[in-house]
Amino acid sequence: MENILVCDDEKDIVAALKIYLTAEHYNVYEAYNGLEALEIMEKEDIHLVLLDIMMPKLDGISTIARIRDTYNVPVILLTAKSEDTDKILGLNVGADDYVTKPFNPVELVARVRSQLRRYLRLGSGIVKQTHLTIGGISMDDDAKVVMVDGKEISLTPREYDILKLLMQNAGTVFSPKDIFRKVWQEEPLGAENAVAVHIRHLREKIEINPGEPRYLKVVWGQGYKMEREVK
Repeated sequence: MENILVCDDEKDIVAALKIYLTAEHYNVYEAYNGLEALEIMEKEDIHLVLLDIMMPKLDGISTIARIRDTYNVPVILLTAKSEDTDKILGLNVGADDYVTKPFNPVELVARVRSQLRRYLRLGSGIVKQTHLTIGGISMDDDAKVVMVDGKEISLTPREYDILKLLMQNAGTVFSPKDIFRKVWQEEPLGAENAVAVHIRHLREKIEINPGEPRYLKVVWGQGYKMEREVK
């Protein structure tokens, strides 16, 4: 079953779209601003996004730009007739199609089905980041090589996967349970201890002073993050 994310600050529109799409056997996730949409996309395997343009906190145009940094999923804009300029801008920054409000349910479902068929046939998904660099740390994911200040370091598979997750999402805080789910691909039983041990070992290998880390930081009460920029 395909997962569709519906994002609009008008809850009545989200509710209506959910009715139409679930009737076609799609699984629907709901968001009411761009930030909520991005949070859902980090946690769930989303196959298509229906996205309003005018929203609080993070508008649709900015949200599309953020989505395109990482994902190739189809994005269909939900636009008002008065938003022609924004519609064109949205298409230019990465939207695949648009539906004008008030929308025809039959037309909407047809556009969703068409975009999903193209997306699934081409096998598009997350944009693969094969070379990552933050400060003096560089990762070549094709060769599975990590360099720190020009010297190759040896990581266990778990350490490598944790570092890759944090580097790919620099600045994002992951709880120990989030890290465990994404790296171990299991439910996080005893996640805090297992993740803490691997984080400690990682710091010993990538930090000049593990007691005062520059790269891999703890956010007390929340989890861990990799700094975006390190001098």
